[in-house]
Amino acid sequence: QVQLVESGGGLVQAGGSLRLSCAASGSIFSINAMGWYRQAPGKQRELVAAITSGGSTNYADSVKGRFTISRDNTKNTVYLQMNSLKPEDTAVYYCNAETVDVGRLWGDYWGQGTQVTVSS
Repeated sequence: QVQLVESGGGLVQAGGSLRLSCAASGSIFSINAMGWYRQAPGKQRELVAAITSGGSTNYADSVKGRFTISRDNTKNTVYLQMNSLKPEDTAVYYCNAETVDVGRLWGDYWGQGTQVTVSS
């Protein structure tokens, strides 16, 4: 089993910054893609940003130029630096990881979510 633990959410004023972290632990052999998703009230969960094990990144159009995803493979941790936050960024942010465990089995895991609230 693999566990993802997120941290770094909170309340911030519009224009401010937050940094989210997500650490993976458990029976991990390797981690392929890691990503951040978000879900606002009444809306579907959407991809915010993703990063491959090689460092290639992908962003939602709404966050390009404001958010930066990165990862530390030595710590099995992914980060999301969020700058110039807007009220519409308010959502629960979820970490996702595609892993291969020590038994060479592929798995897709989610964190518990962390609330980000941006006040206007």
